[in-house]
Amino acid sequence: MIDTLATPVSLRSAISAEHETNTPTDFNDYELSGAERILVVDDEEEIRNVFADYLREQYDCSTAASANEALDRLSERPYALVISDVMMPGRNGVELLREISARYPDTAVIMVSGIDRSQRVRDALSLGAADYLIKPCELDVLLIAVERALDRRKLQRTAKKYKADIEKQNKELALRAAALQRLQAQIIHSEKMASLGQLAAGVAHELNNPAGFIYGNMDMLQSEIAGLQELLSAYDQIELSPVAASQIQSIKDRLGYDKLIEDLQSIVVDCLEGAERIRDVVQNLRLFSRLDESELQQAELHEGIDSTIRLLSQYYSSGRITLRRDYGELPLVSCYAAQLNQVWMNLLANAAQAISGNGEVYIMTWLENNRAHIAVRDSGCGIALETQARVFDPFFTTKPVGEGTGLGLSISYGIIERHGGTIKVHSTPGEGATFTVEIPISSEPRL
Repeated sequence: MIDTLATPVSLRSAISAEHETNTPTDFNDYELSGAERILVVDDEEEIRNVFADYLREQYDCSTAASANEALDRLSERPYALVISDVMMPGRNGVELLREISARYPDTAVIMVSGIDRSQRVRDALSLGAADYLIKPCELDVLLIAVERALDRRKLQRTAKKYKADIEKQNKELALRAAALQRLQAQIIHSEKMASLGQLAAGVAHELNNPAGFIYGNMDMLQSEIAGLQELLSAYDQIELSPVAASQIQSIKDRLGYDKLIEDLQSIVVDCLEGAERIRDVVQNLRLFSRLDESELQQAELHEGIDSTIRLLSQYYSSGRITLRRDYGELPLVSCYAAQLNQVWMNLLANAAQAISGNGEVYIMTWLENNRAHIAVRDSGCGIALETQARVFDPFFTTKPVGEGTGLGLSISYGIIERHGGTIKVHSTPGEGATFTVEIPISSEPRL
């Protein structure tokens, strides 16, 4: 008989050991994991039937006569535990243990053998066996080993679940921390832009008067120099004594009189042109920043777009990019003009930077359903389809490292959203991109 008295050898269990408390698990997870389902594998029919019949009082037991049959059973349904003989014809129990450890790591394995060799026991345990029993094995000892193996399996599964939950929580915390960092960086960037706007407005205000002085004085200087030239030409017609004529000619030669008159006129023209450019830059800065008009106001969108284009002269005055404008009839729009000017700045700068060689930027505006539409289209390389959904995400950029912060379009999106509008992108790779802004004419922007 199999249940004759014998002393079992077990490195993982003892008859007197107390049972560990089972950790409750979700019912569906419990069923899907094959909990309480045992497969007995032995080439001796009598032994496997005795083991299975005894264990069926508490567990769902199945049997298999070989390692190959056991692997077929395992492929059909999950098992919590496999009790396998070591010596079997064909593929032995150790090879079966290796297969189960590799393919079904969630299944515990108890090895049973009639050979009591410590090396074989160590080898089986090192391969992942939960226990190693020696035949003939008392059925009570087998039951204790089974209970301990199942308890250990449940604890391992619970530990894996807790570990997975902790890793998931850690990932969520990392994502939240990254989101907070991005939000902080965006706030800092917004504050920096506001400070730069105040600085630009202050510089523009401080430059406005001296620029006006220079421009007005240079215009007057040009008129005065013309009068002096006329006077000097009249003096040249007067006949002088030989001594005086010689002295004056000597002075003219030393000064390079003839060239001096030409250079003086050229210098005045250049200075006047420079003064005009300073005046225009100051006016554009004041118009762009509009900090003197920071409250909600009725603004002319075309005026803001044009002032922004003038500030981007490094792109649109180089001759590399052809700028086309198709302005429709737009009424005054209730908005924060300085914020919208920042949107135009981002869209027009991105459009110019998207064009590697010569190209075209097209601006179109129109009124539809009491909403102003502004479209900026470029003939650049376009945006990949998988990228278009992310262009408004903070810190996302397709520009090389160091050339873009990834905040321009994100901030633009927030500004348009605060105005109760929308901003969308449409692009076909290789055919450029179109950004379309839509804002209401008279709705109250949100702070």
